[in-house]
This record gives sequence, C-alpha cells and structure tokens, in this order.
Amino acid sequence: MTPYHGFVRHEDVSRAPRPSAAVPQDAPAWNPQRPSAMPHHRYRPAHERVALAPTDRTWPSRQLKRAPLWVPVDLRDGNQALAEPMDTERKRRMFDLLVSMGFKEIEVGYPSASRTDFDFVRHLATSGAVPEDVTISVFTPARRDLIDRTVDSIEGLPRTLVHLYTATAPVWRDVVLGRSRTEVHQLILDAGTHLMRRAGQLRGTDVRFEFSPEVFNLTEPDFVLEVCDSMTELWEASPDRPVVHNLPATVEIATPNVYADQIEYMHRHLARRDSVILSVHPHNDRGTGVACAELAVLAGAQRVEGCLFGNGERTGNVDLVTLALNLYAQGVNPMIDFSDIDAVREVVEHCNRLPVHPRHPYAGDLVHTAFSGTHQDAISKGMAHHTKRAAELGVPAQEAPWEVPYLPIDPSDIGRTYEEVIRINSQSGKGGIAHLLHTHHGLDLPKAMRPDFSRTVQRATDASGRELSHEDLWELFRSTYITPGVDGRLTLASWETGEVRPGGHEFTCRLRTGDEERTLHGTGNGPLSAFTDALATAGITVDILTYAEHSTGTGPGSPAVTYAECRVGDEICWGAGWDTSILSASVHAVMAAVNRAGRG
Repeated sequence: MTPYHGFVRHEDVSRAPRPSAAVPQDAPAWNPQRPSAMPHHRYRPAHERVALAPTDRTWPSRQLKRAPLWVPVDLRDGNQALAEPMDTERKRRMFDLLVSMGFKEIEVGYPSASRTDFDFVRHLATSGAVPEDVTISVFTPARRDLIDRTVDSIEGLPRTLVHLYTATAPVWRDVVLGRSRTEVHQLILDAGTHLMRRAGQLRGTDVRFEFSPEVFNLTEPDFVLEVCDSMTELWEASPDRPVVHNLPATVEIATPNVYADQIEYMHRHLARRDSVILSVHPHNDRGTGVACAELAVLAGAQRVEGCLFGNGERTGNVDLVTLALNLYAQGVNPMIDFSDIDAVREVVEHCNRLPVHPRHPYAGDLVHTAFSGTHQDAISKGMAHHTKRAAELGVPAQEAPWEVPYLPIDPSDIGRTYEEVIRINSQSGKGGIAHLLHTHHGLDLPKAMRPDFSRTVQRATDASGRELSHEDLWELFRSTYITPGVDGRLTLASWETGEVRPGGHEFTCRLRTGDEERTLHGTGNGPLSAFTDALATAGITVDILTYAEHSTGTGPGSPAVTYAECRVGDEICWGAGWDTSILSASVHAVMAAVNRAGRG
C-alpha cells in the first residue's frame, strides 16, 4: 500500500507502540486509558521552570472592546523562517500589501543579518514608498557592531522604531550567553546607551525605541521588571515619546492563562506606565498563540506583533488575521481591512512560497463550506431567514445583523461568495442539495421530493467517491427527473388538450412504445386529470399525489419547471418537466414519473 501523505504505511500500523501499562488506580471506571511509555518525566511543568508572576488577576472579567496596535513582522520574523527568504521584489510586494491593509507600524527587516535586508530598508528610505503615517521598525541584537549596521540602514526614514533584543531567561543566560543576571542587565544597558547615542547622530529621522527581553515567558518576573524599568529611564520615555516593551512568548511553555498572568503583572508594576507601550509577541509552539495574545490584551497589552496567517519559526508566530477577525466576529472594528481575504492570501502565499491551509480560520478554502447534511440544512434555512429579516428591516442583506448557523461571519464581508458555502459529497443532505439547485439553477424542489433526490445523489457520490458541483447536481437532476419525460420507453409523439365545457377537459395523444404508436383519449376536470384518464385506456394507471410549479426566472420567455409525485400502478415516483409552457412541463413531469416506474 502506498504511504499516506508520506508518513505511515498501512502495514506499519500494527507495529506502532501501544500503551500497555496498568490503568491508574485512581482512574474512574469510565476511563480505561493506560499510561504511554513515552518519557514524559524528562519535561518540567511551567511552574517548575520559571517563578510565576504573583497576581490577584483581574483579566478574566474583562472584555475585548477595541483592537490593539497590530504590528506585522512578516518581513523580519516571518522571513527568517522561510526556506527561501524573500528577495527585494517579494519584500516590496508584501510591504505594499501591509500598507494597503491599514497597518501603521511594520517591522521590515533585520538589517545586520543580511545584505538583502539592509538593502530593502535602504530601498524604503530612498524610494518614497513609506506613507507619512507609517512607522518602520527594524530589529537588532544588543551588539555594538550590529547596532551600528542597523542605524546606518535607517538614515533618511522619517519615522523609525529600532527594536533591540537580548535573551534574558535562565537557560539562555547560562547555556547561550554564559552570563549572570547582573552581567546580562549591564549588556542590555550598554547596548541601549550605544543605540541612543548613534540614533541621536541621525538627521531627519525620528527614532523611537523598543526592547524585547527574549524568552520573557521563561524569565523571572522581577528581573524582567528591573531591566525594562531601567530601559524606560535610560531612553527618557515620556507619554508623547513612549518606549515599547515587547514581552515575547518566544517558545510557548504553558497554558495561555499563565502568559496572561505574566503580562498583567508587568502591566501593573512597570514604572512610568503612561510612557510605555506594552507589547506582546506570542509564538505558537503549543498551538495556543491566538489564545495567548487575546488573554494578554485582556491583561493590559496594547500592541501585538505577529504574522499574516501565522508564518514563523517552528510552528509560527501568532496569526494576525485570526486575531483581527476574531474581534470582527464580536462586533469590534479590527482596524485592518480584510474585505478581500483571497487577494491578501494570494500575495502572502506568493511572497512566502507557502500555502495557506484549506482549514485555516477565516481564510482557508473550506472554512465556509459545509458538506454535512444537517449543517447544510441549518445554513440554508439561516440564509433564507437572513434575507427575510433584512427585508423586514428595510436594509440591504449585507447590512442586516448576521445570525446564520455555522457561519460566524458573513463570507461576503471578506470577499467570499456564497457559491462554496454548501458543497455536496456523500455526507451531504437534502437541504444542501436543494439550496444549491435553487441558488444556481432556480429550482425550488418540493420538500417531499428532496429525500428522493437526496438518495439519488447519495448513490452517485458513494459510487464515484467524489464531490459534486452544482453543475453536476443539475445534470443528475435533469437526467433523473426531466429526461425520462421526453426520452423514455414511452413517449408522446403528439398531444393536444382543451376545455370542451366549463370544468370539462379532453386530452388526445399519440403514445409511442418502441416502433408502435396508438391514439389515446381521456377526459377530466383539468388537463392533467384528462391526461391520466387517457393513459388509463392504455392500461397505465396514474394518480397524481403531489404537484408544484414555478418559473425559473423573470420575463415571458423564462422556463417553467413542474414537479409531479405520481402513483404509477403500485409504485410512487417523482417526475419533473422543464418548458416555457407550464402545461407542457406538467405533461412531461407526469410522463417522467410513468417512465421512472418499474426501474427498480
């Protein structure tokens, strides 16, 4: 058997290790799980790795009511995580996208890390590409030579934020830097002093400062507070020229509430708080980057660094698209424009050379799509209710309050159409099928007919194993219910009907069976009853149980469609007719039911 996505062959599954230790004695009877042999004892929980911030937390009772300052780091942090880092052309395309979306502070590179990054910052400084209200941020380690290179790159940029960082956590101090707390603190102060002096030598460039104690979430809270307060003082922060203290969850190690506690501690204890912009930079190692950022904002953070669609090292940076649209779904203006999400995704995929997952929140190809029959039925009813409610309120549908099951936001708000909301496979139901036929082909299937066609669709999808488009559905409906009325074993070579007296109709036709034709005649209180009476003279007993008709469009030339549920002998069958004449469509619908009878 071939590999499944390159990971595990079917024949290898039986060799996979299985938990086999005894069920823990304190486990409840309903939980038979056994301990795995994986060496979990090698890892320490967060409270043993870092002194957690003491707090009488208040953030759980708060609500997110406004967007923080979003700072995309796609051109620096996201870029350094790419197998093929962006060249200048891709960097510029990404930068222009970020500007067009409304970002006002953009981290554009790590000028001391590569010639490409340095040249791109110089390109921005000399090309006039930076709008007057956009601040450019650049990133530098706390080393004099790298600071010098960074400052050289920003000359001529009108508004710049220089982002200085040093790792502060115990493991990094001991293993990477080989320095004590005091020595690391002095290193940071020396770098900050040198940066301030060099920035002061620039002419025509307004420079502000940002400091990141890298691996903040694994650093002792008192040490981070000590270092950040000293930098606030060194850089002479004031309310009109605040510093940014950015507190990264460089590697996620705990549940999001722990990060929120750490942020709230800093928020409540930072000196000269009105002169500090408290920023966060969550990564996604535990898959909870979005939750960390949201709780951090509740805890006092005012600024969030991240990437579009969560690109970044390892499992990525926090996803700014998800964060912003989560706010949007709560009725909060995201302050960034996502009204054409597919255009945004196209640029990001081009620049990163990485795809956005089909299930990515809000932006993936499948996130607004329902295959499940119960979900489709709920969405279809919800959309109909939304249209009705908008009409009652006297407002366009796109302005009416949004309450549609399974769709947290209106797909049209982010540039998506409703075409892909309901899609059909073997899991789909009658509601979704009827919705697509109505939306794309103007058919309004009677509710009693929907289960019958749903079974036909189920057989088709089970046989093919593939999804059916709305065109496929129409073709299946046409061949199942319409074609038998005009191209079956029994056909009408000709027919005519008329009202011979009030309430009395006659129907005359030439019924063809193979190469034989015979003339039939019948009477009734309407054209169809006269038609079934004529069929009865040929031994074909037909009772019309359900009948419906409607136009498929507007105007005199619009086709009409009719639906007829008939008892043909002992069998109940549906048929449909399609014609510009309602009467012709009705006759064809009855003939379709007759021809479908006896097919098994």
